[in-house]
Amino acid sequence: MPPQGSLPRSGSMTRREWSRGIRVAAEGRRANRNAPGHGCPDLEDNHMSTPVVTMRQLLESGVHFGHQTRRWNPKMKRFIFTERNGIYIIDLQKSLSYIDRAYDFVKETVAHGGTIMFIGTKKQAQEAIAEQAARVGMPYVNQRWLGGMLTNFSTVHKRLQRLKELEELDFDNVAASGLTKKELLMRRREKEKLERTLGGIRDMSRVPSAVWVVDTKKEHIGISEARKLNIPVVAILDTNCDPDEVDYPIPGNDDAIRAVGLLTRVVADAVAAGLMARAGAGRGGDDKPAVAGGAEPLAEWEQELLEGSAAPAAETAEAAEAPAAEAPAAEATEAEAAEAAPVAENDAEAETAQADDAEQA
Repeated sequence: MPPQGSLPRSGSMTRREWSRGIRVAAEGRRANRNAPGHGCPDLEDNHMSTPVVTMRQLLESGVHFGHQTRRWNPKMKRFIFTERNGIYIIDLQKSLSYIDRAYDFVKETVAHGGTIMFIGTKKQAQEAIAEQAARVGMPYVNQRWLGGMLTNFSTVHKRLQRLKELEELDFDNVAASGLTKKELLMRRREKEKLERTLGGIRDMSRVPSAVWVVDTKKEHIGISEARKLNIPVVAILDTNCDPDEVDYPIPGNDDAIRAVGLLTRVVADAVAAGLMARAGAGRGGDDKPAVAGGAEPLAEWEQELLEGSAAPAAETAEAAEAPAAEAPAAEATEAEAAEAAPVAENDAEAETAQADDAEQA
């Protein structure tokens, strides 16, 4: 069992174990945030110094409005605060706590190299899904969900390759393309259709690590595929949804444009925070090794080998510095000797002259 707040690294780890490790890391981070002394400005990951989202923002966006009382799922009872004018009111205190939980999970997932797929095909969510996913460079689906987009990704990947081939064609230059006008027209229509359905996932090379879903009832096919592959689901839960289908629920209104936009922006902010954490781990910080998302820690024998190779290098450097320090001293001694030689010669000449004068006298 890895220590709380850390993610185990293993090449044979299953997707379920990987998701469980991400969950443990997120819970550990949340526990550290609630520990005494948390809130110090020196802590890098203290995103709660400024709340992810405030109660006022949730109220202004209408996140607390549920469906009519006759259209509800009894499993959502624990998330309902009261009923007013035939409409259920969602408990925003619980929404805030679940938002923090989902935020931590998404951030940890992305920080450890994962990707989040944004899914929302209803009209109220299409614009927010495309805008926020593009902002953080994540795949998204805001048009019709194609069956098998996750469970049959190999076939979907072939269609993505076909889309990239069609994008290389010059539809305006008929002569250079080597195709007739009709063939170019058919390929243009094929390209537009693929862009409409697969444009949001054109750069996705593997299935995502988690999915963000708006309206679980409408996106039930995508959720079913994610559950078959043990992909964690983060989603907005309205009062008519089934919470058992979602791993990280956020109780809220999935019909209002402002509510959907606000919650999708929160998830995108978590992705951005995870990308920044991943980049910081890749650089390695000041003197700390980049373990998470970077290189594996060295084994003991590798560390000893590294230290052993560093010791001779240090000795060689010291040996090289010693002659360099002795050289200026030798040069200074030679210079002093050279200066003293003319003085000695002058003194000898003076003594010889005095002796000659004495003999003449």
